[in-house]
Amino acid sequence: MHHPAIQTTTVGSYPVPEWLAAFPSEQTLVDATRVVFDIQRQAGIDLPTDGELYRFDINHPDTNGMIDYFVGAMQGVRSQVGRSETEEFRAADPMRFRRKPAAVVESLLGEGRLNLLADCERAADVAGTDFKFTLTSPYMLARTLVDHYYNDFKALLMALSDVLAAQAHNLPCACVQVDEANIPGNPADAPLAAEAMNRVLDAIDTERAVHLCFGNYGGQTIQAGTWRQLVAFLNSLHCDHVILEMAHRPAKDLQALKEIDTSIAIGLGVVDIKVNPIETADEVARRIEIAEKTLGPGRVKWVHPDCGFWMLKRSIADRKMEALTAGRDLYLGR
Repeated sequence: MHHPAIQTTTVGSYPVPEWLAAFPSEQTLVDATRVVFDIQRQAGIDLPTDGELYRFDINHPDTNGMIDYFVGAMQGVRSQVGRSETEEFRAADPMRFRRKPAAVVESLLGEGRLNLLADCERAADVAGTDFKFTLTSPYMLARTLVDHYYNDFKALLMALSDVLAAQAHNLPCACVQVDEANIPGNPADAPLAAEAMNRVLDAIDTERAVHLCFGNYGGQTIQAGTWRQLVAFLNSLHCDHVILEMAHRPAKDLQALKEIDTSIAIGLGVVDIKVNPIETADEVARRIEIAEKTLGPGRVKWVHPDCGFWMLKRSIADRKMEALTAGRDLYLGR
């Protein structure tokens, strides 16, 4: 199949359809996944995702399961958290925007009920095209936990990496993407985070992508930092391309991306998911043009939204995807 010089993709999540939330079942989940793929294909997305609907939990409808879906299923973890553990988490203050831990680690971490192969197979059955499957970085997961077993952050982190690496192997998709939204606010941990993430990336036997952003909770940025602080980290990742938030970032951040190794293809956020107004095709094309002039011809291989769509209304998400592909096509003269 011939691919355009710059391909479009989505980052992962999609707003949960109201009918899935109202009547959650295996069949409605499959149907919703089919619909999400079809919407992206109709919008012209080259590499769609399953909308991360496999993480939907009727008991926690206001999150997309980026943390709880993974750690809650693992062996050695208790999701019921009491007052003393909440106070312990707050005292450590690993995440200023989060006041309660996702879980408590009580024993050796293991697979437990986590089964990403089954999740990916469900998507593959209805995708109708190549697609991307996403999972959360071990570093981000580690920072949400209270650890009563390993008593060492690196040991906990590497144990999480090993569990995820075993899950990331032989997934039936064209690309596996590892998501990390916490290291941009903690650049001092970058070498350790890269070591952990590379264990997962090395287990992937298809296209490997890493998505990084500065957070999106309630439409707000939650991590302070710059891409300049993360260039060495990006260059140390064992990935084929990166998926980076840029539409919501200051223009000066683009300059830092010139230092990304040429072996890593650059994915550029050109649609802002923290605001409701819909970009025009001209605005998207202009953002790509500026990036190409700054980074050099051929460096931008992917364009996408800054992050997932799960906090937006479906009508807004759908129109933003249409603007993304229209702007890419306008820039390429298609």
